Amino acid sequence: MADYIFLMHDDAAGGAGLDWERYLSRLREAGVFQGGSAIGNGQCERKSGATPAPTAHITGFIRVTARDMAHARLLLAGNPVFEAGGTVEIRELPTG
Repeated sequence: MADYIFLMHDDAAGGAGLDWERYLSRLREAGVFQGGSAIGNGQCERKSGATPAPTAHITGFIRVTARDMAHARLLLAGNPVFEAGGTVEIRELPTG
């Protein structure tokens, strides 16, 4: 099993009214939910040089455990952003 992170973008229709409770409960019951949160405003920092603007279109994340990328994709079923036609970026988290 590997860890994956779902990065929710802000392009879902009706974004503020999305119902997360059912989806998160399903992930918990399946034993794959590892955490998550909405993401607020922030800033980028560097030791020297110009800093880029923070990525504004990412509004939250969910961390899950899955067998592989195909299994992680299946776990998107019921994700409110995904179901509303929005973008969910899936990234595998490196181990060790």
